[in-house]
Amino acid sequence: MLYWVDIPACKVCRCAPGSPVEVWPVRQECGCIAPQEGGGLVLGMRDGVYTAREWGGDLALVAPFPGDTSRVRCNDGKADPAGRFWAGTYCEVKDVPCAALYSLGVGESSLKVHHSGFFTSNGLAWSPDGNTVYWADTSNHRVVAWDWDSETNTLGTQRVLRQFEGKPQWWVPGMPGYGGRPDGAVVDTDGHYWVAMYEGGCVLKLCPITGQTLETHSVPALCPTMPCLGPADADGHSTLYVTTVSKGRSQDERLVLPLSGCVLAKQVKARGLPVNFCSGL
Repeated sequence: MLYWVDIPACKVCRCAPGSPVEVWPVRQECGCIAPQEGGGLVLGMRDGVYTAREWGGDLALVAPFPGDTSRVRCNDGKADPAGRFWAGTYCEVKDVPCAALYSLGVGESSLKVHHSGFFTSNGLAWSPDGNTVYWADTSNHRVVAWDWDSETNTLGTQRVLRQFEGKPQWWVPGMPGYGGRPDGAVVDTDGHYWVAMYEGGCVLKLCPITGQTLETHSVPALCPTMPCLGPADADGHSTLYVTTVSKGRSQDERLVLPLSGCVLAKQVKARGLPVNFCSGL
């Protein structure tokens, strides 16, 4: 099954390729989800982390997000290789950079803060060996990588994987001169970092060492938000799924790019890592 979230519509969605989409309305914005061992989902909602023991089931609050959740909501997140749930937040009011990156593990009732003082958390992913955490500071057009100790769940030395050019003040959608900013991301079995470029209309495959662009995959929507690599075939080809945005985009843009707001797919030469499952939440 392919799972995704429609944040402003307060929906969690899933489907098997070629089958009808199942929609689960939830009571507030859901920024991210992760599957749970034994069944069910962990959901990063506007005001906290919840669990549901089955699809469409009752939601149980595990840990609230600190701060004013009328101004800040949950955004990008997923499970780490050790089974913890990670989620970052997004400042809807752009006056104070008060978003943070959190994790929640077995037996924990409060969220651990790993990083704070920014506007938008995105691009969370782990290297195949589990020693590196990747993360995107979308507003600052930057992707960073931290050394990570799984046993102690601590971030170590940080390096900038890629600093993208900022958006020119004169730029408007439809013009050249801007490549977008890093949003959601996924890592393949070779360690490459695939990142959706919001307002860039593409997904980039980056070298995990230098951050240079190895491949550019154009998307027929200006604002892709999250890539996902499906199972690979015997020749090493898999389906690249990409979610995109329609909300807030102009009517002219949506007329030119009518697939904005759709989940898109194409075949690529890559193998995706298995999805991490949360354990014990």
